Order: sequence, then C-alpha cells, then structure tokens
Amino acid sequence: MGGLQHSLLSINDGKSLIVLFPSSSSSSSSATTFWFPKPAHSSAISTGIVTRTLARFSPSISPSRHCLLKEARSVQFRTRSTPASVQPVTEELEDKSKDSSVSGDSIRQRFLDFYASRGHKILPSSSLVPDDPTVLLTIAGMLQFKPIFLGKAPRQVPRATTSQKCIRTNDVENVGRTSRHHTFFEMLGNFSFGDYFKKEAIKWAWELSTKEYGLPARRLWISVYEDDDEALEIWNKEIGVPVERILRMGEEDNFWTSGVTGPCGPCSEIYYDFCPERGYSDVDLGDDTRFIEFYNLVFMQYNKKDDGSLEPLKQKNIDTGLGLERMARILQKVPNNYETDLIYPIIEKASELANVSYATADDDAKLNLKIIGDHMRAIVYLISDGVFPSNIGRGYVVRRLIRRAVRTGRLLGIKGDGRGDLEGAFLPSIAEKVIELSTHIDSEVKGKAPRILEELKREELRFVQTLERGEKLLDQMLAEALLSAQDNGTVPCLSGKVAFLLYDTYGFPVEITTEVAEERGVSIDMNGFDIEMENQRRQSQAAHNVVKLSVENDSDLAEKITHTEFLGYDSLSAKAVVESLMVNGKSVIRVSEGSDVEVLLNRTPFYAESGGQIGDHGFLYVTQGNEQQTAVVEIKDVQKSLGNIFVHKGTIREGVLEVGKEVEATVDPNLRQRAKVHHTATHLLQAALKKVIGQETSQAGSLVAFERLRFDFNFHRPLLDTELKEIEGLINGWIGDATLLQTKVMPLNDAKNAGAIAMFGEKYGEQVRVVEVPGVSMELCGGTHVSNTAEIRAFKIISEQGIASGVRRIEAVAGEAFIEYINARDFHMKHLCSTLKVKAEEVTTRVENLVEELRAARNEVAALRAKAAVYKASIISSKAFTVGTSKEIRVLVECMDDIDADSLKSAAEYLVDTLEDPAAVILGSCPDEGKVSLVAAFTKGVVDLGIQAGKFIGPVAKLCGGGGGGRPNFAQAGGRKPENLPSALEKARADLVSILSEKAS
Repeated sequence: MGGLQHSLLSINDGKSLIVLFPSSSSSSSSATTFWFPKPAHSSAISTGIVTRTLARFSPSISPSRHCLLKEARSVQFRTRSTPASVQPVTEELEDKSKDSSVSGDSIRQRFLDFYASRGHKILPSSSLVPDDPTVLLTIAGMLQFKPIFLGKAPRQVPRATTSQKCIRTNDVENVGRTSRHHTFFEMLGNFSFGDYFKKEAIKWAWELSTKEYGLPARRLWISVYEDDDEALEIWNKEIGVPVERILRMGEEDNFWTSGVTGPCGPCSEIYYDFCPERGYSDVDLGDDTRFIEFYNLVFMQYNKKDDGSLEPLKQKNIDTGLGLERMARILQKVPNNYETDLIYPIIEKASELANVSYATADDDAKLNLKIIGDHMRAIVYLISDGVFPSNIGRGYVVRRLIRRAVRTGRLLGIKGDGRGDLEGAFLPSIAEKVIELSTHIDSEVKGKAPRILEELKREELRFVQTLERGEKLLDQMLAEALLSAQDNGTVPCLSGKVAFLLYDTYGFPVEITTEVAEERGVSIDMNGFDIEMENQRRQSQAAHNVVKLSVENDSDLAEKITHTEFLGYDSLSAKAVVESLMVNGKSVIRVSEGSDVEVLLNRTPFYAESGGQIGDHGFLYVTQGNEQQTAVVEIKDVQKSLGNIFVHKGTIREGVLEVGKEVEATVDPNLRQRAKVHHTATHLLQAALKKVIGQETSQAGSLVAFERLRFDFNFHRPLLDTELKEIEGLINGWIGDATLLQTKVMPLNDAKNAGAIAMFGEKYGEQVRVVEVPGVSMELCGGTHVSNTAEIRAFKIISEQGIASGVRRIEAVAGEAFIEYINARDFHMKHLCSTLKVKAEEVTTRVENLVEELRAARNEVAALRAKAAVYKASIISSKAFTVGTSKEIRVLVECMDDIDADSLKSAAEYLVDTLEDPAAVILGSCPDEGKVSLVAAFTKGVVDLGIQAGKFIGPVAKLCGGGGGGRPNFAQAGGRKPENLPSALEKARADLVSILSEKAS
C-alpha cells in the first residue's frame, strides 16, 4: 500500500468504512480516496455510494491519528480538514444505534417534539421582519413574545416552543473567521409565560442535552449569575453537576434585561467541552478553542425600576435559546458550524462554481467559501420575507450581504452562472441550494423561489456593472492616500467623502470599502462618511410618522385598561365610557376646553390605524339628561397601543371631559366611506397586478387614506402604459360587476388553505378575518370595506414609480376622490385650452410645437452667444504672453465678464487653436448672480510637460467657493463667490507662470 496504514471502522448501522492514512515515514502529500455506503438516515448531501477525500493534515496542526480515526468514523456525510484555530473533537464515539440521525432537520424536530411532549405548543417561526419598531430585524427567538414578557399583551398559551429564524449583522466581520458566528441562524427555544420556572427549565434542558441528544454529562459545563444561588443549587444538588463545572459569572455575561427598566433576570448557560483532558484549572468558558455555549436559559423574575432597584415580578417567565447550528456541529462532530449539513451543501455548491476543493483549499479560500455559505442563507430568507435590496433600513442589510457575497465570489474566481454563461449571475445558482434545504426551516420559501432568484440575478448584475469602475476608482484613491501619507509622514486614510462617493455612486457598501482599504493598510474616515450619509438622509429619506403612546407605566395601564371593543364594522355611532384620559403622555382625571387629549374608551366605532388604513375622524359628545351637549371632542386620529387598546387623539372643542363620563362616539361617515372605498380598491389592485404582471408579485406596504390609496409591490421594472391600462380596465370591470363582498372569521390555517393572502407586516392570531371579493380576491384583513364593489364607482391610477430597488409604488384614487381628481384635471385642461386657444384634443400637438420652437430658439441663442464669445476671445488673444526659455509657451489668463459656461468653453477652444501649441489658457466669468465659471485649456505640448488641466483648475475653483476637474487637456469648474474671481485668476496666472517657467527652462 506504499506506506499507507489502514483501519477498518464500523459506522452506525454496522457497514464498513476503510480509511487510508499516510504513514509517518511517507513523504507523499496526496490525499487518499475512500468509499462508504449511504447511511441509513436520509441526508441532503448523501446519495448512494459517495466518494470522499481526506486531505493530509499539516504537521503543525495535526491531531493524533487516534483523533483522525474517530473523526472520520463520526462524520456521516463528509470528512474535512480541521482549521488550526479549532480544536478537533476527541470524544469516543457514543453508540448511535438508538438515534441514527443527527441531521440539522432531525435536531430541530427532536427539540420541538421534546417540549411538545411536555405541554408546550409548537408555534411557527415569525418573519425576519418583526412586528416591533424598536428592532430592524428578528434577532432572537423571544422577539415574537416580547409584548407578553413586557405585560403589554395577554398570553395565548402558558408554554410554547419554536424554531425561530434570526438575523444578526453586528458580527458580520467575524463570519467565517470563527467557528460559530453567522448572519442567519436558527434559535430553538422553549418559553414559559407565568407557568413553570427555574427547576423545570433546568431539568428539561439537561434531559434534552444528555438523554435526547446523548451528550456526555462530563463534557457539559454550566454558568450561572454570580448571585443566583438557587440556580446553582438546582444544577448541583438536583441535577448532579459537580460544583467545579459550575461557574458564577457577572452581570455582563449572565443577566438579561429588556431595557433600562422592565422585566429582567439571571441567565444560566450550558457549554460543551471539546477538550475535557485540559482539566479544571484556569477554565475560561469564553475560550472558543475549547468550549461552545449552545443553550441559554433566561429566568425572567424581576422588574427593574427607574432607580435601578429590582422587585419580584408577579408573573415569572422562562425564555431559552438553543443554537441549532451549534448543536449540529457538536452532534455531527465537525470542526465548525459551517461544516454541518445545514450550511456545507451551500459551500459545496460555491466550491463547484469556483472550481476549488474545500478540503484542500487554503485558509483564505475556506474563509471566502464560509462567507458565501453563511450570507446566502441570510439573503434568501430575507428576500423570501419581503426584504428587497435598497439603500436604507432592512433593504441595505440585504444589499450589503449580496454585494459582499458577489465580491467574495470574485475573489474565489467564480465566473458565470455555472451553466455556460460566463457573464451570468452566480448567486442564483447557489441560492437554489439554499432553497432546496429550506423545506423544514420555512415551507414558504420554495413557493417564492422564482422571485428570489430573479431578484438576486438582477441585483448581482446591476452591482457587477459598477463594481469594476468602483474598484478602479478605489484602487486609485488608495494609491493616492498611501502616496500622500508617505510624503507627509502621516497614517494613510481615505476620506469620508470618497467612501461615500463609492457607496452612493458605485454601490460599494462602506464595509466592503473598509475591507479593501484595510487589505492595503489604509483606514477610513468614518466620521466623515457618517456626515455625508446623514446629509443624504436629510435630503432623500421620506419622513416616517411614528406614533408612540408615552405613559408613566405601560404595565400598570395594561392592567387597568381592558382591550377596546371595536364596533365599527356594524355601526358608526355608539355609547361608550371614558376609561382614561392622557395629556402629554400622563394620565389625568379631567381635561378642559382647548386642550389636546388622548381618550381611551371601553368600546368604540372608530377604526384605529392598522393594515395600512388610517384611523377614523369624528366626534365624542357628552350630553346631559335633556340631551344638551356639555362637551365636544373632535377626534383627528386613532391609534392602537398596548396590544388592542384604541387611543383616540383629539382636541376639546367645548366643555370639560372627565374619566367615567359616558360619551356618544360618532365617526365621520363621509371619511369612513372614502377609506372603505380605497381599502377595497387596494384589494382589487393587488388582484389585478397578480393577473397582469404575475402571481409572484407581492405587497410591500400600503396606505389607505381618505384622499388616495398607495400600494407598494415587489417588481423589477416600471410597468408599461399598456399594463397600467389593462390593470385599470380589470379593476373598473370588477367594480361594474357590482359583486357583493363576503366577510368571515375563521382559523388562520383554514384561511391560508383557502388561498387567502396575508397583508404585509401584519401579525395574525389564531382566528382571522377574511375579506373576499368572490372570484377576484381573498385576503386576511381587519380593515373596513364596502359591501358591494359598485360603491367604489370608478378607479384611476395617478402615478407609478420605483421607490427602492425591486419595489414599485402605485398611487390611485377611487370613489369620491376619483370624482375630485377628474374635476381638478378638467379644470386645468380647460384653463390650458383657453390659454393656448385650442381644443382639448389639440393641446398635445400645440405644446409639442411650442417646445420645439423653444428648443430651436435656445439653440440659436446659444450659437449667437458662442459667436460673441469667440469674437471677444479674438480681441483678448493679443494679451497672451510668453513663458520659458528653452521652449516658449504662450499663456493667457483673463476674465470674460458674464459669458455663460458653454460659451466660455467655445472661447477657450478657439484660443488654444489660435495660439497654437504649446499654449495654456485659463478663462473665468460670472454668468449669473452668485455664480462663477472657469475653464482651463492646455495644448499637447503643455500636457507633455506634466501639467494637467483637470488638476490645475481645482485649487483655482476652490478660491471661488467651488470645485471642478476634467481631462489633462481640458477642464471646467464652477464656484459660488464671484467677488473672489479676480484674485483667483491672479493666483492662476502666477502659479501657471511659475510652473511653466520651471518646466520650459
């Protein structure tokens, strides 16, 4: 066997595996191929007889042959080399005959089943787009239960278990560099809402770890909060963990808080020890080479008050999180999370496209493959949950990850889509593998695959178009920064303006710019970048109306005020009792005339803003026995807070309003009808869009207002005029059909099975309201609607535009707003006809003729101005003077009064031609108030001396409060300080004479 040693192993089901290792005397560096049958359990990456390659370990990081044999034996789907930074598993292989499957899907299901058998209800993962304005993305398994933990919503079940999709990007730089950091991961959790507490949580966590998953007890270490004697005693005396494997840790590591104030409590964590042979001395649970934390138990038992003191909670809760990827790494006995069957098939696909072998790749290539494997999961699940690439908010997160993956793929040498198209996008090919693995993570991903792949293809190709130009510019800027630092003896740094230019113009996320710069030893002025970014946000970011109910103690209010009973589906007027009044967020007993107030009623006909529909307007009336009004409150907005409490915001117009008073709550019927019309029209619009441009399009936001409707949807291009016309035709046809709407309440699963569409960003309970236009539309919706489509009267699209990459927006009017829109347009058309003295059908032709006449007149004026400028130039050409001895260079620096920029350019071109080579011309003018124009024109002979017009004109323009640049032979610039033009030209003349005298002597 040429010096090879061999061992015969038995794997799980008793089938044989032959592993061949080079002997210590062998100098061969080649890998050895070995074969083994498919394991009894199914695997996403094991089919039939599979060839595996075992790379030879570097002597500097090689574990013992014994360790290699054990690792080869335990990995059921792949044998891979071990990075130097990771300690290999050296545990004797436990008997897996009772539990042959350790796939990620199996680990997830076993966790859920374990807690379901202990009375927990299995709840689905919530979206990565949370129903929580305080966080951008879902970062933890407990997020969907946060209102319950904070006492703002009642519990639906006493105990629950979930597998939650999560996104965290704060550690994106560590992805691939450590064994455990990810942007996308799954958090398995079990939760108790005032039901069981520490004893049960600890007992079940231990039972799950040691019995269900079969982890050796001697490898498990425990951390507890330094003051939590109760938890330590449970672990030690009831579970039997030796005290030497229980470590007390401080507040930073083992105490959870929801904020400055509110629910909080100690944590207890379970760690797996990869190297128990290192003993018990000087143990650091943060040592990644030895330990991995895989389970965190939070004991929510206190309320943190304003003064920092802790008081016991009336309802104690349990919140836990077990990292699926971490547990898969432990059970599958691989060196890091990336080599589990949850991520490795994605890495394999990237390796195939890059034409490299992960097993034999160097550390840099491995790092890049891990980054792609990680980022592609995050990208696919974000797009599936409705997050599309853009330059703000969540959209920026996914755009940043996509561009980071594209650049990483380029570093690996990936070219083309792997199907023969060398100019094609490669991310969709890798995304297909992510989608293939998504079945048990999110069953809806596969149905959204066409949209995901199309969005990835479009975003990648768009980025590649600017990537090369941006890379060249960045390379140039880095070279200049290094040269400047060398000349000045300073630390090389790239300005914030340049970093922002790369971000804003060339699509480079600043993180990528930072990475590339760091590779060249250049830092980034992040303060300068942040200033530029903030300036852009001020100019371009749309305003957001954030409504916040600010009260002294939300939890107390939630206990005192019951949920508001909504009567508005059936009535626009109702008797109600004032349960609470607030002024400036503080509870009061009575409010006087002229004051703004927030009113909480026990019941109301007012619709509170939700599902895109704005809140109702109307009045609250307080009357005495003889029906005489004693108080009138005008309501201008209604919002939901603390779960389902309606907050009526208004002003006291007459009298005094007091807590406990009975009021007549009356909704403005005209405005309600407008909202109903627009809301139903929105449903029809979504149905028409799906029919015309494809079923894969989906809602990305909406606004149902009194004067118009707005509908955002996912689509990659502007709609054609013919498509808009078809959409309008469909909707107006459905309106004309006079179809009766059907509204019913049913279980959520039944509604989804019936084909009901969920509204973007909405959170649903077990029972949902379904609004159906038979044969046209069926949606889950809590909004108000017309009873018959004929009430809509008519529908008109007034605009269609892009608001972000892959997101379009339609604004439209219907009903009374449609009539007002048409009347306003008719008024303007009549006025236009009167002004132009033509009929309505002749307006377009007449305007086109006027525009053409204006264009011709402007061109004629420009030509005359250019001729006048050339004439002036011919007069001043005599002012040119000569510089230099060995070579005489003609120089002309003059002010040309108020000539415009284009004419100034014509004058400069005339002069360099007239003066002949070599010649240098600098001209300036003040064409308008507060405006300066500058031109620099150099002939070839001057440029050959190393003087460039583009670089020369910049400092001159700076003196005039501006800037500019251009080619070596011709450049233009501008400024905002005409009063400085004479001194700027004088400096230009002096500098030009000095430079040319030196060069031409």
